Amino acid sequence: MSRMGFIVFILMLALFIAPVTAVSGSDVNINTAGVEQLVTLPGIGPALAERIIEHREGFPFEAKEDIMQVSGIGETRFQEIKDMITVE
Repeated sequence: MSRMGFIVFILMLALFIAPVTAVSGSDVNINTAGVEQLVTLPGIGPALAERIIEHREGFPFEAKEDIMQVSGIGETRFQEIKDMITVE
């Protein structure tokens, strides 16, 4: 494989494994998103996605910062995802 071919391969691979939100540029609505959408956020796995859904069933999010009320989401994780979420 040529050097150029290898570079193209790496770039294609990077695009393939990039999170959906990074590729599409669309925000994840934390009041309506399912597990599949929530896990596209950095640091959010299936268990944490389930906790987000359980929390919003009793207490819908009114502001992005409200997601920090969910156990496992602190200031650091919030800073990583705040530009990728919405509460429409």
